[in-house]
Amino acid sequence: MWHIVVLGLIGGMGLLLYGMQILSEGLQKIAGAKLRTVMSTLTQNRLSALAVGATITVLFQSSTATTVILVGLTSAGIMSLKQTLGVILGADIGTTVTAQLIALKVTEIALPIVGLGATIIFFTKRERYRRYGQVLMGFGLLFLGLKIMSEVMYPLRENPLFPQMMAKMSDNPILAMLIASVFTFLIHSSAASIGIIMVLSMQHLVSLHAAIYLLFGANIGTSFTAILSSLGSSRESQRVATAHLLFKVAGVIVFLPFVGPFIDLMEKITSSPGYQVANAHTFFNIVLAIVFTPFVNQFARLLMKIVPEKRKTGEVFGPRYLDIKLINTPAIALGLATKEINRTFDYVYEMTKDILLMLEKNDVSIISTVAKKEDRVDILFKEISEYLTNVLRQPHSKEEFVKCMGLINIVNDLEHIGDIIEKNVTYLAQCKIDGHCSFSEEGWDDISIMHKKVCDLMQMTSTAFVTSNHDLAEKAYKLQPEITKMERHLRVLHIHRLRINGSSEEEGALYLDLINALLRISEHIRNIAWEVANEGLEYTASGERVAMES
Repeated sequence: MWHIVVLGLIGGMGLLLYGMQILSEGLQKIAGAKLRTVMSTLTQNRLSALAVGATITVLFQSSTATTVILVGLTSAGIMSLKQTLGVILGADIGTTVTAQLIALKVTEIALPIVGLGATIIFFTKRERYRRYGQVLMGFGLLFLGLKIMSEVMYPLRENPLFPQMMAKMSDNPILAMLIASVFTFLIHSSAASIGIIMVLSMQHLVSLHAAIYLLFGANIGTSFTAILSSLGSSRESQRVATAHLLFKVAGVIVFLPFVGPFIDLMEKITSSPGYQVANAHTFFNIVLAIVFTPFVNQFARLLMKIVPEKRKTGEVFGPRYLDIKLINTPAIALGLATKEINRTFDYVYEMTKDILLMLEKNDVSIISTVAKKEDRVDILFKEISEYLTNVLRQPHSKEEFVKCMGLINIVNDLEHIGDIIEKNVTYLAQCKIDGHCSFSEEGWDDISIMHKKVCDLMQMTSTAFVTSNHDLAEKAYKLQPEITKMERHLRVLHIHRLRINGSSEEEGALYLDLINALLRISEHIRNIAWEVANEGLEYTASGERVAMES
């Protein structure tokens, strides 16, 4: 009997975890890019933060996953500690939905749900419907796994050894909580461990008394993964992980003296063991939210003292927003990459503005500063490209694929602009200093005007990128040909001046090379503007962009 039970439990657990994974992936694809926006903008208010936390946790089927995402977003500076506290409390409420569904015996219709989901996936070509099919299939597999575990555990009721082991749980609450917390940590899902506790209770293998202690342990264990994921991250993200742990531990400490009355209340509400456990889990997390939500600000200040800021030492330059732990959530990972690219854009814009300063001041230190900025652009380009490549390796929707490819193209163009300035323009500035050259008044005015047009075009494109303003990006794209015409016109004017006034050959070469460099920079800006303006169009085999099929 034992080998049948063990194999059944392993198989059921595998189906349950796999079902949760594909359910989560499907719901994330449906939520799409709105996920990051919701997490960062709709969490300013405490009540809305609770709602967001509960909703996101239903999508991920795990408060652990939600907290790991919060750790990444706070590490990237997208969310503040106060915002995350409400979301964490809401996330704990979100885990109770699965428990209530198990109590409703949704497991009995698991097979038809799997069949319906699989039929939709195999017989439809539309991406949108395939996502719905994936969600249904994941939902069905989750409950099918629980059904299998429930059936293989049934014979254990007749085995005298197992009830004795479970009885010890009631006698030793610390042991029960320890076992449940370690198990929850190992499978990285509180929803899964709660489901198993409910199955044990519904089969009358554990008493409500023991089940409640196991629930307490599962609630504590769900915070361990977030603690591990925050190690090596910013102090703000470590505070988020610590907050989740403290909420759970404090809640258990508050409830422990009232376990007796708590059990009586659950038994008065319903006589069904499954509902008793589900209601206990729901009641525990709702009470936590009610008790702690009014004191979010005070709790944030306490966390600042528990996890103080590090003493600043010489920091190595690198990405500020990228978090490798979040690549499993492409919608959020792409948002982080966008923020890092915007940072890269700022460095490239500063380098572009410095072009005129290098030529005007004849100062070697300015050239050196520009070279250092280009080194930083190279570092960010390498890290962002690698990060986006890793995102592409994860399960993603068409929209996320197109978005990711667009970001790769944009950061590539930014790196090219940095190379043009560092390899060409700084070389021309150094030649101007070494050769003691100077431009004519007309020549300098021409360069200044063209430089300003390039800077204005870059600023417009940067604004369009940050705000996802397609109209502004299209306007920038259409303005670039004016710079192309200007470069040709300036070239003709310069040759005309050479013929009439005469000037040194070196000065003429510097002038022509410089306006050519500015033209090439504008062409890369035009490429970026085109990517922003055409966001939402997918790539065909020929490399063209067409509207995506919904």
